[in-house]
Amino acid sequence: MVGAPASCRLVQTMLEIPARPQDTTRRALELIGFALALAYVLFLAACLFERYWLVNVAGEPIANDFVNVWAAGKLVLEGRPAAAYDWTIHRDAEVGALGHDFDGYYGWHYPPLFLLVAAVLAALPYLTALIAWAAVTLTAYAAMVRTIMGERLGLLLACAFPGVIWNVSVGQNGFLTAALMGFALTNITRRPLVAGMFLGLLTYKPQFGILFPIVLAFDGRWRVIAAAAVTAVALAAVSLAAFGGESWRAFFEWMPVTGAAVFADGRAGLDKLQSAFGVARWLGASTTVASIAQGLMVAGAALALVLLWRRSVAAEIKLAALAVGSLLATPYLYIYDFPVLAIPLAFLLRLGLRDGFLRYELSAVAAACGLILASPLIAMPTGFAAAVVVAAVIVRRAIAGHRLLSPAAIRNAAAAS
Repeated sequence: MVGAPASCRLVQTMLEIPARPQDTTRRALELIGFALALAYVLFLAACLFERYWLVNVAGEPIANDFVNVWAAGKLVLEGRPAAAYDWTIHRDAEVGALGHDFDGYYGWHYPPLFLLVAAVLAALPYLTALIAWAAVTLTAYAAMVRTIMGERLGLLLACAFPGVIWNVSVGQNGFLTAALMGFALTNITRRPLVAGMFLGLLTYKPQFGILFPIVLAFDGRWRVIAAAAVTAVALAAVSLAAFGGESWRAFFEWMPVTGAAVFADGRAGLDKLQSAFGVARWLGASTTVASIAQGLMVAGAALALVLLWRRSVAAEIKLAALAVGSLLATPYLYIYDFPVLAIPLAFLLRLGLRDGFLRYELSAVAAACGLILASPLIAMPTGFAAAVVVAAVIVRRAIAGHRLLSPAAIRNAAAAS
């Protein structure tokens, strides 16, 4: 044991691990996080003051994505849940929610189980419901990021993530999606039933669950799969009892219509669709070619994840890969969904703050965040590029086998010597 300190220093030197936690990097992240979060608050305050957000110059609510949720909930409270899938009736309900007409239409794209949430929100006045929805889901999302990082810095970085501003500005559900997925990933090992419950709740947006069954089955996480299946079936049964079979029939009849509007016609704007399918269509490809591109993306992501799960790499790398893979696998992806990208970034930051960052790794993270921030401003699907950048960072760590030893591991190695 006399040589233990020397062994410890030798291991540290060989692996280039700082003897202390990366306080300088942490302080820099705190400063950047605070500056960005404050900038978002000031931006939204300015938009509210100029009547570009929440209300217009007449003091009336501005139409945004949240109106489709509140209008669907209003139809539920009126005893007409299936009418949420009728575009004409639902749009009339949206106009009624705002108190004035507006251009376009915000469709209800969710299975009937999400009508339960919509009905609760519609019990509140429209603007009150919108603010409450943003506050509750943002809190859940921030708590998820803090849980992954294991320190209070996570709360600040969660609020500083560029996906926050785009989700808040339109009243979307990206925070909820990210919270459910993130809490599922953090509980997979120690609390498989809890993880499965969160995955079951995520079926309100089933397109984000494409890769989970493949990875979980390969890894033998059958309790997680079982809990997810039970939760999903229970939610479907509750919605069936509450809203009747007519709502589910309307949902399945509507799916081909919305698919044609989103994927073939690009009615929402192909520059806004952040998937491989959307990028291919934005570049001028046919729906057939774009579908092939998306299929190759799903197959490639699934294969990469299965191969990754066979490697002896840090758990953070595997979980980050599954999160970013879930983003890349879905063809239906918009910039307001990108709070999900905060999940793999949180895992990477946790790993880097603990064991050290690879060269240019933080620069790549910053680039990904910049791409997300820029997407709505330049009308380009740069969110997809951001997800690819994060995936590349994860692949680099996995291929290089860069699993730096933690201080605890160094002490164990020194003791063993």
